[in-house]
Amino acid sequence: MALRAAWTSSAYPSRTTGRTAARSRHRAAEVLAIGRWGFDAATVDDEDKSSSSASSSVELRRVPGAVEEVDESSKKVQRDLSSLPKPLSVTDLSACPSHGSNVRVAYQGVPGAFSEAAALKAYPQCEAVPCDQFEAAFKAVELWLVDKAVLPIENSLGGSIHRNYDLLLRHRLHIVGEVQLAVNHCLLGLPGVRKEELQRVLSHPQALSQCENTLAKLGVIRESVDDTAGAAQFVAANGLRDAGAVASARAAEIYGLNILAEGIQDDSDNITRFLILAREPIIPRTDRPFKTSIVFTLEEGPGVIFKALAVFALREINLTKIESRPQRKRPLRVVDDSNSGSAKYFDYLFYIDFEASMADTRAQNALSHLQEFATFLRVLGCYPMDSA
Repeated sequence: MALRAAWTSSAYPSRTTGRTAARSRHRAAEVLAIGRWGFDAATVDDEDKSSSSASSSVELRRVPGAVEEVDESSKKVQRDLSSLPKPLSVTDLSACPSHGSNVRVAYQGVPGAFSEAAALKAYPQCEAVPCDQFEAAFKAVELWLVDKAVLPIENSLGGSIHRNYDLLLRHRLHIVGEVQLAVNHCLLGLPGVRKEELQRVLSHPQALSQCENTLAKLGVIRESVDDTAGAAQFVAANGLRDAGAVASARAAEIYGLNILAEGIQDDSDNITRFLILAREPIIPRTDRPFKTSIVFTLEEGPGVIFKALAVFALREINLTKIESRPQRKRPLRVVDDSNSGSAKYFDYLFYIDFEASMADTRAQNALSHLQEFATFLRVLGCYPMDSA
């Protein structure tokens, strides 16, 4: 099956000379073209076609930002939140950015979110732009309101963020980097409130699951909201003395809350991995460790997953992540079983991260091999590894 190469070899200039370098440069351009357009994408066309309609129908809810009057004991902790940046929503994405050469990085949440910390770790001098949903961050990059987006993809305790795996396929952005952030969850409450007085705790579902043991001991009701910092903002803005929030220490500082308990996650080694997304890919290199992320589908049959993984094992390429997601538009596949008639199987997309640059001939050969029996293949990005 031939690749549909959309990029020329000049898009990825080589630092070597000679016929061998020219052939390798042309090969890398062909293989990387999969990342822009994929091939034989009939199995996922419906996903891409539904992107615009799905995006336009999303109504995103803004976390309350207006300070309301509460009883005298809570007035002291009220802050004027009007100076904080308003999170972008899908309906806001109509104007062009006006901030010159400053790097604008979108993240999901409000100021004080862990995603904001990840954006600032990746780009310390950036202008961090809050978005109220993951979808809004993707579209902000596509519409040139921001330059990059930093979004969580997996956590060492809570596992994968499936929503962002689905959005990676629906949108044509490229992974250009990754950030690993140590997450230290804190239990926050209004000044004067003790943790034993809390009846409910608000936070993002992932944060709540990562603090399962602590919250179970407190015997509180867990309520899910859009993000951790948004929970802190909501408690402070409404003067909720019976409610706490699981969020960062910076969120406590921003919204005038006290830290009732620190480091309440079930495991002290709590790491979240974030992806950096951009409109254009970066040039793959071999002078530092690179990682490549792909997504593909396979025909039903015995040993097909083994064959797919073998293309990397044969070339001693290490896999760092394997994720499967059902195809939403075609969740079931009907096959003919000669023994018992037709049978139904779930139809999956497979996401794989492996430690190799697309400038490495091993990676090029592995994807060419995989292409021989994959029904769909797309390179999501080739980017430097974050070892910090």
